[in-house]
Amino acid sequence: MRSSNRTNDPPNRTARAPGTSLVRLSDLPPGVLRDIALVWLADAVVGVSFGAIAVAGGLPLWVPVLMSLLVYAGSAQFSAVGLLTAGGGPVAAAVTGLLLNSRTAAFSLALADDLGRSWAARLIGAHLITDETAAFVLAQDEGRARKAAFWISGIGLFLAWNVSVLTGALAGTALGDTDKFGLDAAFPAILLALVLPALRADSAARRASAAGAVIAVAAAPLLPAGVPVLLALLGLLAARRGPRRPRTTAPGSAS
Repeated sequence: MRSSNRTNDPPNRTARAPGTSLVRLSDLPPGVLRDIALVWLADAVVGVSFGAIAVAGGLPLWVPVLMSLLVYAGSAQFSAVGLLTAGGGPVAAAVTGLLLNSRTAAFSLALADDLGRSWAARLIGAHLITDETAAFVLAQDEGRARKAAFWISGIGLFLAWNVSVLTGALAGTALGDTDKFGLDAAFPAILLALVLPALRADSAARRASAAGAVIAVAAAPLLPAGVPVLLALLGLLAARRGPRRPRTTAPGSAS
């Protein structure tokens, strides 16, 4: 005779199986969607600036638009376009962008299980990984919340970034003479804003950035545009030479 409890088994098995249902807004903890929306807005503002500055700096409209669709990496895009508009070569711009964006490889390892099990989900998800999406996912404790945080923040951020870059690029074509707007100062200002949180929190990052800045300034009068930025990566060696922290001994333990 069949047990009456068997009718509840299929729903229970479905609920326990990860990645078998669509992402829902209700999977997000309270307040997370609000935080995600604020990041969308902030990135849209930066995207408008990127598109306008790239076109105003002399690049064709399709360059920032196509770069945003295929590369989709804010700091790497700013650095690459900054080198191009300053007269640097495409090789130096590409290498700098790749090095800056290499950190997402570590994010991919940390978030792999939250993207989904299918190859399509992981392929698309890998393109959507950014600092922001990684931060939202790692802040969640439960599997469904982590998956929802990734896809909702990732898709929304991708759309916000690309629409805003196109808007900024279209606006940049209508600015005319851009020298009077001081847009040449926007690149270093935005890049500084991107790295300030890391500089405040990490003394090793401060040492590396200071050493890199000295190397870049010293090399700028001697080398073509773009090369001093690559040489500045040697400043990373300074991050490994910081003083060691003294070992602390817990109360009551043997020293």
